[in-house]
Amino acid sequence: MSSATLPNRPLSWNASDELPLTVRAAATYLGVSPQTVYLWVERKQIPHLRVMGRNIRFLKSDLEPFRATFKQEVGIGTTE
Repeated sequence: MSSATLPNRPLSWNASDELPLTVRAAATYLGVSPQTVYLWVERKQIPHLRVMGRNIRFLKSDLEPFRATFKQEVGIGTTE
């Protein structure tokens, strides 16, 4: 079956593409709490997918650039 015959997937989709991450998995990957991830989704600050209405999923490839900018903004804290 070719990807063009799958009605709910982009034409470029194929079985070897990455699996979407759950909120909990995305939070772990980003090093924040799931509540923070939900807040970012609500504020539309993080790239995400809606699956079947309410379920939220993330592609790791979309989170990588977000994670890089997030780490730059937070930086490494120092104490004196």
